Amino acid sequence: MNALEHQLEYPFADRMPAAGTTQEVAPGVYWLRMPLPFALDHINLWLLRDEIDGQEGWTIVDCGIASDEIRANWETLFDTMLEGLPVLRVVVTHCHPDHLGLADWLCEGGEKKRWNVRLWITLGEYMLGRVMAAGDGSNAGGEGAARHLARHGLTDEASLDKLRNRKSYYSNLVPSVPRQYRRMREGDALTIGGRTWRVVTGFGHSPEHCALHAEADGVLISGDMVLPRISTNVSVFDIEPEGNPLALYLGSLGRYETMAADTLVLPSHGKPFRGLHTRILQLRDHHTARLAEVRTACAQKPCSAADIVPIMFKRELDIHQMTFAMGEALAHLHLLWLAGEMKRLQGGDGLIRFEMQ
Repeated sequence: MNALEHQLEYPFADRMPAAGTTQEVAPGVYWLRMPLPFALDHINLWLLRDEIDGQEGWTIVDCGIASDEIRANWETLFDTMLEGLPVLRVVVTHCHPDHLGLADWLCEGGEKKRWNVRLWITLGEYMLGRVMAAGDGSNAGGEGAARHLARHGLTDEASLDKLRNRKSYYSNLVPSVPRQYRRMREGDALTIGGRTWRVVTGFGHSPEHCALHAEADGVLISGDMVLPRISTNVSVFDIEPEGNPLALYLGSLGRYETMAADTLVLPSHGKPFRGLHTRILQLRDHHTARLAEVRTACAQKPCSAADIVPIMFKRELDIHQMTFAMGEALAHLHLLWLAGEMKRLQGGDGLIRFEMQ
């Protein structure tokens, strides 16, 4: 959690929308909260008044996981909050299950098939979503994930068995991905409800994350790239085992530093806030401190990612949290290794460890 959270401003204080309701946060921009069955127990979604080709309606930004509770909440919103107007498009910031999960269902108009509209998403997110929905590419579960994390020191057989048995984790939360999509790219300008939103892509958390910035109105839908209370997970995955996602993420933060300091940030988790520059500095400082911890540990002895986890995460972790923790520990190790500060070693036990040069 962010120990310096008090440095941020929460313009709506503790007022949050109840399940199946909305809360207006800017003209024509509405906040929804949907439950998640994890330690991170909610996701923020956004509903924007829109007009396309003379048809009035709504744009949805992000979807929630596939669950009966979230479907029911959406159905309540369709019946009570849309003023009788249809959804015109569904925008997804990135391919993680809480964002992409119900995209196909929403594009097809929910249970009553009220409309049939296009998914808008970047190419990188669409393609990885399709790969993971087919059962590959995630640290969350399956044989590949188990092998990947075992190589990096997760040797407890009970934990590895849990990972192997989670092979349907992603597809359970994202049962289908739309067969067609509309591609978004860096710098694209989307006109939504008369307001111009610029696409800002970011990397490291996911392959081609899309945030939406309405510069003239001082509003940023930040997705997972900038969160107020927690640091965005940045992990090395089995599908890209020599990846350097932390370098990509820290580089991506620079795209938000040029935005106005008083921008209203609409994050996917936590509450809408102001203090974007302050939060970016906090995130940079957080990773600088974690990298210093990793350097100290690896100067004393060669360390695996599993050795680094209890240094970076000083609490008990369930298997879901452990996959994120292992991936993030490895991301910090890889930044230093690929920068030439560390050597990567493979021992006689088959485990990969890192030591300072």
